[in-house]
Amino acid sequence: MANRLAQTTSPYLLQHADNPVDWWPWSPEAFEEARRRDVPVLLSVGYSSCHWCHVMAHESFEDETVAACLNERFVAVKVDREERPDVDAVYMEAVQAATGHGGWPMTVFLTPDAEPFYFGTYFPPEPRHGSPSFQQVLEGVSAAWTDRREEVAEVAERIVADLAGRSLAHGGEGAPGEPEIAQALLGLTREYDEQHGGFGGAPKFPPSMAVEFLLRHYARTGSEGALQMAADTCSAMARGGIYDQLGGGFARYSVDREWVVPHFEKMLYDNALLCRVYAHLWRTTGSAEARRIALETADFMVRELRTTEGGFASALDADSEDADGKHVEGAFYVWTPEQLREVLGEEDGAFATAYFGVTEEGTFEEGASVLQLSGEARPVDAGRVADVRARLLAARAERPRPGRDDKVVAAWNGLAIAALAETGAYFDRPDLVERATEAADLLVRVHLGEVARLTRTSRDGRAGTNAGVLEDYGDVAEGFLALAAVTGEGAWLEFAGFLLDIVLEQFTGEGGQLYDTAHDAEQLIRRPQDPTDSATPAGWTAAAGALLSYAAYTGSEAHRTAAEGALGVVKALAPRAPRFIGWGLAVAEALLDGPREVAVAGPVGGELHRTALLGRAPGAVVAAGEGPGAGAEFPLLADRPLVGGEPTAYVCRHFVCDAPTTDAAELAVKLGG
Repeated sequence: MANRLAQTTSPYLLQHADNPVDWWPWSPEAFEEARRRDVPVLLSVGYSSCHWCHVMAHESFEDETVAACLNERFVAVKVDREERPDVDAVYMEAVQAATGHGGWPMTVFLTPDAEPFYFGTYFPPEPRHGSPSFQQVLEGVSAAWTDRREEVAEVAERIVADLAGRSLAHGGEGAPGEPEIAQALLGLTREYDEQHGGFGGAPKFPPSMAVEFLLRHYARTGSEGALQMAADTCSAMARGGIYDQLGGGFARYSVDREWVVPHFEKMLYDNALLCRVYAHLWRTTGSAEARRIALETADFMVRELRTTEGGFASALDADSEDADGKHVEGAFYVWTPEQLREVLGEEDGAFATAYFGVTEEGTFEEGASVLQLSGEARPVDAGRVADVRARLLAARAERPRPGRDDKVVAAWNGLAIAALAETGAYFDRPDLVERATEAADLLVRVHLGEVARLTRTSRDGRAGTNAGVLEDYGDVAEGFLALAAVTGEGAWLEFAGFLLDIVLEQFTGEGGQLYDTAHDAEQLIRRPQDPTDSATPAGWTAAAGALLSYAAYTGSEAHRTAAEGALGVVKALAPRAPRFIGWGLAVAEALLDGPREVAVAGPVGGELHRTALLGRAPGAVVAAGEGPGAGAEFPLLADRPLVGGEPTAYVCRHFVCDAPTTDAAELAVKLGG
């Protein structure tokens, strides 16, 4: 019999709809039920492409004995962290404070007032490695609740007080300047892996936002060291197993520091951020490899993540069925030499084995290898490589596919819109710009809908019930602004302004601070506020970037002031933790450069417009259009006449404008950084 999760839109919650556990979604009713029955709440948080979430579900939540205990002594609440990042953030902070580490699945026991008192992540079905079994944990917590209630209440009170006391030092007044940028660059250089690219050791995550900072820093200052770190990191990832050498697109992270073996799930946000990074790397260096990776990643997103409504799905699972019908990680992606020979024949099989670094002993598990490109720069027949790739891709398409989490998350679609719009414009792929526009249309139609506030998720064209958080507003505004620059359609600038006005009204605190949830959002035990960029830009830095661009487009002092105030946190964090404030640093580079405002009085898609879009100046905004109505759509285009009847570009920053130019080569120099 299905439980209450059958009514939800989250694919992760729906995976648990047939569990014998009597799950509730996060709701006031669940806590009322716990109060009525005088039992604690078990909060279980995960997401659909999380490997260990599936393991714990299979071992414990599908087990009748465990379920009976849970149903009798607890109210069980299941949360999709991608739908409710606010709930996830608040309790993850508590888990990390109490245990020193966190992760998913996250398992937290709460009082009926939602105050946490016992924490963990994955619990095994039997005791192992010093960890109690999940059944033992349930019995221990239940006994404590029954026999030592005062102690439980004290612990919960102390934890909530501790969380409340962690107010954020946002770095005082003022945005970061040259000293903080220099310290951040030095910090990144220290953590840089010269041998393999990227930062830190294993596991190694794609540092897309730090690379954006490095590219912008190079554009502004000419720092060769910054460009080298960016280019070498991108090349190492492109050649590694973290990149899908057949189908394009990136996995979540590499389990080793050499980028060989990935954790195989593919997330929309990683691919959107990396697609844009490689497009920007090509814009900076003209690298053919960067161009190929940007386009292949864009094509991957459209081919495998696009939904019938025109949005983009959240993720592809790491696991899929192997030849024996078992669900195992990476089964869809890995190859043995024998499998290559089966598809390609002896000669091409031997070629592919060498070209993709496939070994007899295997680079992954059970003799299988993850495809990667060898480091040797030996000449290869490009036609033969293309033929081999196409045949292997066709053979792989016959394998059981990984599951897809097809909910549409507003923030991540905003990132995808920016990436596809720019990639389409750079490489003359109007189809990609169309896909970006369709996703933007879906966000306006379904996620904004009638309520004029952003909803975080939708599925099958139906809006979910959870309110958008700061990252949704920031990333969607960023996507709309990129689309406005590429298409010359002022409506996207208007929609971005609408979202950013809500940021000013609902998410802004004192001294430039930003909060992850709106002033009128559901009150949790603590109002979440995380300024660090991890897998995606923090809502805080995403909003800062969009506010700055919008101010450059419109001259709005309020938006510029809010952006500068928000960047105070970058001033505080950049010298100490530059890897975790990469997007904040990229926005700081735009602020230090102006950013430049480029008005092209001339046709959208014309030579001057294209030259403007290819300008490297950090965070430059571009408005293009012709005719008397153009200034009404883009304030930047007001009073910008043609010179001698020719399309004309105007470049301004800090309230000062260069002489207008009709020469694309001259414009390129003005925007070269």
